[in-house]
This record gives sequence, C-alpha cells and structure tokens, in this order.
Amino acid sequence: MSSAGTFTRLGLVAVLVLAADQAVKAVVVSSIEPGEVENVLGPLDLTLTYNDGIAFGLASGGGPIVLGLALVALFALGFFVASAPPGWPTAVAGGLILGGALGNLVDRLVRGEVVDFVMVPFWPAFNLADTAITVGVIALAYIVIRSSGEGNG
Repeated sequence: MSSAGTFTRLGLVAVLVLAADQAVKAVVVSSIEPGEVENVLGPLDLTLTYNDGIAFGLASGGGPIVLGLALVALFALGFFVASAPPGWPTAVAGGLILGGALGNLVDRLVRGEVVDFVMVPFWPAFNLADTAITVGVIALAYIVIRSSGEGNG
C-alpha cells in the first residue's frame, strides 16, 4: 500500500475513534453526575471526572501549556507515523493515536478539561481516547521495532 493509502486509512480510523470518543463522553456526561460511581462488571466502574492536566492529572491547571504540549505531541506523532513502514497496520495504529489525541484535544478546546469516566482498581480514571492512544502507541512501537529487525536478519 502506498503512503497516500496509509494516510487515507489513518484518517478514516482517526475520524471513527474521534466520533466514538465524543459520542461516549456525551452519553456519560448526560447520564452520570460528577463523582457518582456506577458498577459495570466486577472491578470495572464508570464515573464522571474532569481532568484539566495531562495524563493522570499531572500539570493540573496548566491551561495553555497543556494545550501547547498536546499540539507538539500531535506533530511528533505525524513525524513518527511518517517514518513507520506504510501499510494498514501503521494506518490503524496511527489512526488510533491521532483519533484519541484529537478526542482529548476537542475536550480541552470545548470544555477546558478532558472528560474521564472509566475506573479500574489502582488506576486513575481514563476514557476511550486514552485507551485508543495507548493501544495505538503499543502497536506502532511493535510495527517500527519489527520492521527495523527485518533488515538485520
């Protein structure tokens, strides 16, 4: 697949992740009061919290600094994805990361903070965008590491 095809598919995945993230957040915000905890299954709970910092609430109250860091991270992602081998795995991984980053960026621009709602024991609340970013980063790292090992065999 060409680089253009990779970026087209990446964009499609990103749009789907962004739409799903914003839809789920809208349902959570309209259904759960801040601080309320709803058990879903076993150790998985839903709650409604707001995070105006970066991951895990670090740099809380950072406002424009946090927004700037998010934009820098998006540009760095673009360069990293561009250096990965073209193909559908790169498109999916990059799309997950971009869609998740955009989902949280939309929250920051619209609300001034990110909506978090998934709670598991011993971990701060997170959201669908965070999950997409995490899965995408792991997948992209695997793709890059695997492709760099192919030339050394």
